[in-house]
Amino acid sequence: MSGWGLVMDLFQSMRVFQGVVDEGGFAAAARKMDLAPAVVTRLIQDLEQSLGVRLLHRTTRKISLTPAGEGYLARLRSILAEVQEAADQARAHSSEIAGGLRVATTSLVAVNLLAPCVADFQRRHPGVQVEIHTCDRPEQEVHQFDLSIVRQDEHLDADVVVRPVLDMNYVLCASADYLQAHGLPAAPEELTRHRMVRLRAPGSRLRPIGLVNPAEGGRQVDVQPGWCVQSNDDETTYQAALAGAGITLLPELALTARSHAGQMRRVLAPWVSAEGLRLVATMPSRRFLPLRTRAFLEFFVQHVQGVAAMATAPSLPVQATG
Repeated sequence: MSGWGLVMDLFQSMRVFQGVVDEGGFAAAARKMDLAPAVVTRLIQDLEQSLGVRLLHRTTRKISLTPAGEGYLARLRSILAEVQEAADQARAHSSEIAGGLRVATTSLVAVNLLAPCVADFQRRHPGVQVEIHTCDRPEQEVHQFDLSIVRQDEHLDADVVVRPVLDMNYVLCASADYLQAHGLPAAPEELTRHRMVRLRAPGSRLRPIGLVNPAEGGRQVDVQPGWCVQSNDDETTYQAALAGAGITLLPELALTARSHAGQMRRVLAPWVSAEGLRLVATMPSRRFLPLRTRAFLEFFVQHVQGVAAMATAPSLPVQATG
């Protein structure tokens, strides 16, 4: 084989190795990269043989990195990112917006804001393939994705690029079925007598809920209600509340996105959570930002701001009637 052929084989093996780690297995990587499983296995074996070290521990259930594999992967990611950046920079001379885009966020943002935005974006730019990855802590994986939509209050590495998207409030809401069965609280203190669906991050504890009333000069009340359901996933808490499990706190935009169908009703308006939510977009710090990433980011920001404008429309139902 020629020297160029060896280089291309090595490059393919490096890409496959990264894919196996990111996808958590050989079969998943093969499906993602549209390769035969036997080809993926051979490329990893060839890579390990050429390096003279084992990169992966393999069992029947899972794979894990060896110490050598961890060090190799860290250097490998930066190399492949540089190669991708060079390709993107070359393609930027074309006016066509195309290529793959990997986006990470929470389930609630993906369902309410990202998925509808992707559909509209692809009608304008059908050459862009968008992969959406949902997890409860997307801020921990920003370097593995082109774009991550996260909460500003989460810890972010100093070397990521941050673009503000929108500030929003958390509001109390419940399903019509729950309110019919349990009644409507008339004051924040009455939440202690209601069933609550709470969001709790792993390793944290449930804190009192601080509520602010803008109509009363920002007066704040702290309540410590009990809970009947708690989860580390925001979409799961929404679905539990939608099924009638109890009252929950939901970002106002998520309520707006679904209130047109009467699925959820706001409770205790105009009270809002004392702790708001700042939504930001984060990108790995690269010298060149691909055109498709820039185009999608601008489109997403406009989409979210449009949904936010709906939240202030007079026709929006904001208070349950019991």
